[in-house]
Amino acid sequence: MAPPLCPACGGHCDEGQALCSGCRADLRWLPGGPDVVAGVRLWAPLAYAGSGASLVRALKYRGALPLADAMAAHIAAGLPAELGGAAALVPVPMPFRRRRERGYNQAERLAAALGRRIGSPVVDCLERGGSAGPQVGRTREDRLRALGDVRVRRWVAPPSRVLLVDDVVTTGATLAGCARALRAAGVRSLAAVAYARTPGK
Repeated sequence: MAPPLCPACGGHCDEGQALCSGCRADLRWLPGGPDVVAGVRLWAPLAYAGSGASLVRALKYRGALPLADAMAAHIAAGLPAELGGAAALVPVPMPFRRRRERGYNQAERLAAALGRRIGSPVVDCLERGGSAGPQVGRTREDRLRALGDVRVRRWVAPPSRVLLVDDVVTTGATLAGCARALRAAGVRSLAAVAYARTPGK
């Protein structure tokens, strides 16, 4: 059987690896602990650049679902203790129409893979209306307008401690919308993790 192809460069990967050796070396690890982004404590292991960005795009746009486990491994390996613990994982929602077109929510797949690794439950309690258009390239103000109504699903009680999970954070607009909905529903402790974040954010 041929070795898998690297989603970043198209070269061959070593067995059990999501990236080839050259692209693994290109991962841009972020130093330090959580920062506050849009009023939410956020931690991400990687910058949204280079091979890290290629993994995000492959999961999000090319249906490379097995990458969720490799990305979750990167998150779990350095997850700050104060963010894990008894918190339930809540995936960031996507508009229903885009979810139907794509067939999956990449944040949901990432949360499920992370939950298996750190032993935390996944509570898919958020839903989102609004534009189904992509957020890529929009300003924070445009993203907030396009975000639509993020709300807690009917008949799904949110946990009291939440760790929001997303694949990538750029402006923080989506995190802010999710945080507002969860806090309004009574969530007492809230933080977030993402696989990657835009450098400088």
